Amino acid sequence: MFEIEKVSGIGEYKKEKFLDIHANTKNPNLEEYIYLAPNEKVFLVERKNTLEVRSDRNLSKLLKEEFESVMTSRYFGVGGVEIVLSGQVEEDKIGDLVRLSYNLTKEMAD
Repeated sequence: MFEIEKVSGIGEYKKEKFLDIHANTKNPNLEEYIYLAPNEKVFLVERKNTLEVRSDRNLSKLLKEEFESVMTSRYFGVGGVEIVLSGQVEEDKIGDLVRLSYNLTKEMAD
């Protein structure tokens, strides 16, 4: 399981339960969380077996070509990727992607 606390270089953030109405109708006990940067914008979506992070389109394309376990994000769309936590993408690389997502999100205008 991914632990955001182990990722260095991330400032303040808030963790909230993700209330996806479609997911909750299927399974109301589903543990899904969103992580918000100080500007109240989401930079990470944590699901049982996947993580979703914000990225640019070029990096997103590169990651999807390199790893079978990386796909277009359901939450961010083409502006992010969803990573299946199967072990194919190394933990260090996931940490780097979370840090990048945090920084991209933090720099977004309100």
